Amino acid sequence: MKTNIAIIMGGHSSEYLISLKSGNVVYNYLDKKKFNLYRIHIFKEKWVYVDENNEEHNVNRHDFSIKMDSKTILFDCVFNAIHGSPGEDGLLQAYFQLLGIPQTSCDYYQAALTFNKRDLLSVLKPYGIKSASSYFLNLGDEIDVDAIVEKVGLPCFVKANKAGSSFGISKVYEKGKLEEGIEKAFKEDEEILIESFLDGVEVSVGVITYKGETKVLPITEIVSENDFFDYEAKYEGKSQEITPARITPLQERRVTETAARIYNILKMKGFSRSEFIFIDDEPYMLEVNTTPGLTIESILPQQAHVAGISLSELFESAIEEALA
Repeated sequence: MKTNIAIIMGGHSSEYLISLKSGNVVYNYLDKKKFNLYRIHIFKEKWVYVDENNEEHNVNRHDFSIKMDSKTILFDCVFNAIHGSPGEDGLLQAYFQLLGIPQTSCDYYQAALTFNKRDLLSVLKPYGIKSASSYFLNLGDEIDVDAIVEKVGLPCFVKANKAGSSFGISKVYEKGKLEEGIEKAFKEDEEILIESFLDGVEVSVGVITYKGETKVLPITEIVSENDFFDYEAKYEGKSQEITPARITPLQERRVTETAARIYNILKMKGFSRSEFIFIDDEPYMLEVNTTPGLTIESILPQQAHVAGISLSELFESAIEEALA
C-alpha cells in the first residue's frame, strides 16, 4: 500500500512564492509509484488541497484530513516546504505533533529557536560559536543611533529578526541612513537585529539527517554581484554559488565541524542550511535555516547533487527519516 504524503507549501510570509516553487519541485521529484502525493496550500485565509486540475478542496484543520469522493484521506507523513511562518517558526511542527503526524522538518522548539536570530545567537554563544557584534531593537524602543554605531560600527546590517530570504535587510554605510534601514526592517518584523559588517568569504553549509546519520553536504561559496546576498542575488541570478567552495582545507574542516556541531547541539532533524563568513580562517555564524529552499536553483539541492544525491533520493530520505 502506498504512503499518503501531504506536501505543504505557501505560508504567511513574503517567501510564499518561493515556497510554492519548492513544494512543486518536491511533488515533481518524489516517486509517485511509492507515494500518494497531495499538494496542500496553507495560507492565512485558507488551507486547501490542490489537485492535478488545480481545483481546490478544503482541508479539515481538526485532523488535517481531506475528503475526496466521499472518502476521508488521512496522511502518513507531511513534507514541510514552507519557508517562514507558520512552517519554519514552529507553529505547524507543534500542530502536527499534537495530531501525531510525522513531518520532515525539525521539532517545534528547534524551529522557533532558529527562526529567532536573536535567541539563536544567545543559545549558541556559550558553546563558543562565533558571530558578529549585534544590537537588538523591538518596535517602539527608543532609537539611539550613536549607541548603535558605537556597538556595531559602520557599515552594518539591519535585518528583521524573524524573516528569511533577505526580506527587510539593508546594508547601512552612513549614520544618517540607519533609521531608514530600521524602518524597512520593522515592516517585516516587530523585532530587528543590527549586526556589524564581517568582511570575508561567505559560505553556506547544508546539514541533513541522511540514512540515520548527521551528514554535512559539500560547502557552497556565495559570491554576490550585489552589495550583499540579498533577494535579487539569491533568486534572480545576481550571484555565483560555487560548490564546492574555493576555501582552504583548514577553513573547510572548521566550518564543517562547526555546522555539524550546531546541528547536534540544537538536536536538529531534517534539512538545515547554515550561513557563515570567514574572518582569519574562523567561521562566524550568520543564521540557520530549517526549511531551506528546494527549487532547482536553491543551494541545498545543488549541494546534494555534488554529493551524488539526486533530488528524488534527497526528498525520499526526508520522508523515511520522519517515518522512522
